[in-house]
Amino acid sequence: MNIQKGGMDTNPPVKAEAQTSTTEQDAARSSRRMAFAEQELRLISALVLLLGIGLLLALPFVLTIGSVVFLPLVTALLLSILLSPLADKLSAHGVPNILASLGALTFFFAIVVLALALVLQPAVAMFDNVPAMTERAGERFVQLRDQFSWLAMANRELAALMGQSDPREVVLASPSVLEQLAFATPSVLLEVLLTLLMAFFMIQSRVKLRRRLLFDRTSSSASVKAAQVMREVQDRVAAYILTVGWINAGVGVVVATGAWLMGVEAPVMWGGLAAILNFLPYIGPLVMTGLLTLFGIGTADTVLLGLVPAAAYLALHTVESNVITPSILGARFTMNPVFILIALSYFSWIWGVFGALLSVPILLTLTAFFDHVGKPNLVGFIFGEPLFRTNLMALGLDDEHKAPA
Repeated sequence: MNIQKGGMDTNPPVKAEAQTSTTEQDAARSSRRMAFAEQELRLISALVLLLGIGLLLALPFVLTIGSVVFLPLVTALLLSILLSPLADKLSAHGVPNILASLGALTFFFAIVVLALALVLQPAVAMFDNVPAMTERAGERFVQLRDQFSWLAMANRELAALMGQSDPREVVLASPSVLEQLAFATPSVLLEVLLTLLMAFFMIQSRVKLRRRLLFDRTSSSASVKAAQVMREVQDRVAAYILTVGWINAGVGVVVATGAWLMGVEAPVMWGGLAAILNFLPYIGPLVMTGLLTLFGIGTADTVLLGLVPAAAYLALHTVESNVITPSILGARFTMNPVFILIALSYFSWIWGVFGALLSVPILLTLTAFFDHVGKPNLVGFIFGEPLFRTNLMALGLDDEHKAPA
């Protein structure tokens, strides 16, 4: 009995030690496997980051060379995101899909033509007065220059003391405005036609695209993620453009009313121009201020009176950009001004004015996409953190642990 008791007393610790040793070995293997997986993930992330930087640097040259193809494609994609909700509402009321797509695109095209007509028609009528206004503005600037002529004299005396001679000016012959328009018109018409056709087919095939995104995935979680991304991108971009459009229309109405009260010629044109340029963050209001300044100085009796329209517009823009727009858009559409300026300069460099108009919608689309997929942690990656905040390896291990259960 004592021997049996002694045996019974000594066997369990041996088994416990064996189990502890096995557990420690499993933990060591697991930690080595996790360390190797993290190193492999970091190497892959570094390669992805380098490829992304290379793509970002090479993309402008590719998009610039192929602007005839890529610019209509991107514009049509944004139009399909914007107009798909309208086509869905028309389809919900019993309108066939083809007619609903055509009706949504026609509605947008009519608004654009109306806005351009409000601006271009008075501008063409005012075109005859441009030489007189330019001459008068030149006289005003000559008067201002005469008042500060002592600065020019001091500059010339300083240049003479330093032994500098007057530089020679080389004037290169350039094509006239009419020649530039004649060369650009066929290309612009081709791109507009291509954009409308691609937008129509994208809007028409929106139902098939949604079905492929939802039902062609291998897992239900991927289908849910695809549905969330598609809905968020469409809702955010469409809501942003529509909301900003209404705000800019209100700005145009206020500018047109103010121009009419001040007796400025063609107030409707100035209102439409203010509404269109307000779609360009920072750059549009600066251009509008410059145009109002030149027009005011060229038509008013004094320089101070000529600066009144530009000062009134600056006051309106200050209230609109700092009070009205943030209160209406809210935190959902708030974007970093640095990112806006980078996107504005980036796409302006690629596609000019059209790129500047598309920069904010493209930035908003990418922001909505990365909010669901995951934003790259660039700063943390430099200091050893994962490139993406979602630990993919941990998710894979969780799935493996859940699979046997």
